[in-house]
Amino acid sequence: MMLYAVSLTFPLPLLPQQPPPASAARILLLPKRIVSGETATLAVLDANGRLTPGVTVNFSNGDHLVTNVTGRALFVAPLNPGVIYGTIASRSTRVYTTILMPAEAGSSSLQVSSAPRFASLADRFELSGSGFCGEADANTVRVAGKPALVLASSPVTLVALPPAELESGPAMADVACAKRSSSSFSITFVALSLAADSSPLAPGEQRTLTVHVRGTTSKVGLEARNLAPEVADLTGGNPARISSTGGADNVGRLQLVGRQHGTFLISIRLLPEPVRPPGS
Repeated sequence: MMLYAVSLTFPLPLLPQQPPPASAARILLLPKRIVSGETATLAVLDANGRLTPGVTVNFSNGDHLVTNVTGRALFVAPLNPGVIYGTIASRSTRVYTTILMPAEAGSSSLQVSSAPRFASLADRFELSGSGFCGEADANTVRVAGKPALVLASSPVTLVALPPAELESGPAMADVACAKRSSSSFSITFVALSLAADSSPLAPGEQRTLTVHVRGTTSKVGLEARNLAPEVADLTGGNPARISSTGGADNVGRLQLVGRQHGTFLISIRLLPEPVRPPGS
């Protein structure tokens, strides 16, 4: 997710030198699928995508965890199969995960069964498969030969952040864990940038925001969230979902209407497409 304000600057979604306080926690990353009795790793981020230590996470089965100095927490999945959810203690948003029985988790060999067709250079991406390590740092995910940061993991799901120095366009990726490794597969990474008049909005003023997409000529889905609704309305609702035009000049356009004088703040992210088998 990228944040855009009047200054149109881009906060880096990486581990900061000065970690955010626990009160800044906003996003819980919980693997969508975990395996009964096996270890898994969750992560908590602030609004700028920074890993956040010292955050209490409550589960619907009564379990509680606190993220460590890396903003993550290792836990053992409950034994009973089914669906449970986790919440950040200070917030009500529920994040669900499905508990699989070991027989449903697939082969013990490391395989990537699905990967996104497109991923953002500035946001996390998710892989599904089998044979991953439940401890996030025990996995090695490489994109174009560079290490990605694994944020959350289970034996069947990985959530990773692309390498900071990665360029936009197609890149080969692979996963390794405990002397096992996957076949290589391709993901197209795109860069999103915003062009807009950066002056404060006036009441009733209409303004066009143009999102430039680099790395692909294909149409991609975009989601914009208005983080300052008291300053402006985002045409199309909040969040607003649009498609880019595709082509050499691949752009998406959004409309803002001012409500009062002030600085608008918009977050833009790439909408995940249906996952696909690697190589398809």
